[in-house]
Amino acid sequence: MAESRPNVHRRRFGSALRSLRRAAGFSMEEAATRLGLHGKPALSKIENGKQRVSGLGLTAIFEIYGVESEETRAKVKAMAALAAPGKRTNLLDEYQDAIREPFEDYLLLEGLAERSETLFLQVIPGLLQTRAYATSIVERSKAWSSKREVDRFVDLRLRRQAVLTRENPLNLWCILDEAVLHRAVGGPEVMRDQLESLLRVTEEHEHVGIQVLPFGAGAHAAPDGSFQLLGFQMGSPVVVVQTRTTSVYLEEDADVERYQSAFDDLRAQALDLHGSRHLIQQLIKDAKT
Repeated sequence: MAESRPNVHRRRFGSALRSLRRAAGFSMEEAATRLGLHGKPALSKIENGKQRVSGLGLTAIFEIYGVESEETRAKVKAMAALAAPGKRTNLLDEYQDAIREPFEDYLLLEGLAERSETLFLQVIPGLLQTRAYATSIVERSKAWSSKREVDRFVDLRLRRQAVLTRENPLNLWCILDEAVLHRAVGGPEVMRDQLESLLRVTEEHEHVGIQVLPFGAGAHAAPDGSFQLLGFQMGSPVVVVQTRTTSVYLEEDADVERYQSAFDDLRAQALDLHGSRHLIQQLIKDAKT
C-alpha cells in the first residue's frame, strides 16, 4: 500500500470502505488490527484516500468485513479502479484532445452517479442541450480556438447524454432559472428547438424532471450561482461547483447538507413539473407568433 495525494475518486473510494467497515460493526482500531495494519493511523489514511489499496488488500477487506454481495464487491472494485493513477475511460480516451484536465474528474463522476440534482442559472445543462444550442454556447465561451475543437467538444457533450439512456439511467432533476428559457442562445429558431427538446426529454424519460424557478419567486437560496449534487449507490454524495477554469468538489457532510438544503428550498419555491411544462409550452407558442 503506497501513500498518494488524494483526489475526488480516492476520497470516494475511501468513503466506501469506511461505510463497509461501519456496516460490519468494527471500530477503526478493531478493523486495523484485523487487517494487520499498523494501528488506526494506517487505516485512517486509506479511508481518507491518502493510501492506495492493492487488489489483494481489497480482497482481504471484503473477507474481514464480511462483504459477500458480488454486486457490492464489483462496485467497490470499480471505484478502486477509478482511484488508481492514470485511470481513463473509453470516452476520455476517445476525446482526450477535447478534454481539459479539470473536466476529467467530473466526467468520471457523472458516469458513476445514479442521481443528479442541479441548479442552472445561466444556461441549459449540457445533458439536455441540443447540438445547435451546445455549439452556440461553446463558440461564445471563447475557450476553444478552432472550429474543429468546438465540434469535438460539442460531440463529447452530446455523447455524455448517454447516461440518460443507459441500462440504469442517471436520475436527473434540474431546476432552471426562468431567465435561461428567455435567453435566445443561437437565435429564435435554435432556442425554440431547444425548448421543444426539453419537453420531449421529460416525455420520453420519467427519470428526468425539469422545474422552472420563475421571475416571480424573487430572492432564492442560491444567489451565489449554479451547483450540482451528485449521488452514488456507494460512497458519499459530492457537490460540484463549476467555474470558467476549474471545478470545485465539496464532500464534507456539512457542505453537502447545506447545498442539499438549498436545493430542497429551491425545489419547493420553483414551479411544479406541470407548471414548468406549461411555462415552456407558452414560451414556444409565443416564439411562433
